[in-house]
Amino acid sequence: MSAVERWRAQCDPRELPAIDALRAIALEAGPGLVESIKWNAPSFAQDGEDRITLGMERKGGVRAVLHRGAARTDSHFLFEDEARLAAWPAPDRGVVKFADAATVERRRGEVTDLFTRWLEAAG
Repeated sequence: MSAVERWRAQCDPRELPAIDALRAIALEAGPGLVESIKWNAPSFAQDGEDRITLGMERKGGVRAVLHRGAARTDSHFLFEDEARLAAWPAPDRGVVKFADAATVERRRGEVTDLFTRWLEAAG
């Protein structure tokens, strides 16, 4: 059993459809991404740097965190989130929250575009 499968086995089954939808979108947006468990959540790395990390919200729902790894490398980084899907606590850290799998699927095109553009910009 892989680390991702072990992580899924301990999750609330009600949240898995949303997490699995986001996992599929991340892999579609970045075909070369490597999925692992980091920070107790699925994380997707590009060229050895974590770029997208998924997680469960304490009060229900799921989130995708867009980031540039553990250490900031460029203080002048700028990313344009035209659809305003994410909250941006820092210029290189976005957080997108979803109530459930239906919400993820309804916004699938926008999320795929956001993830794809994020991976291009952050890479």
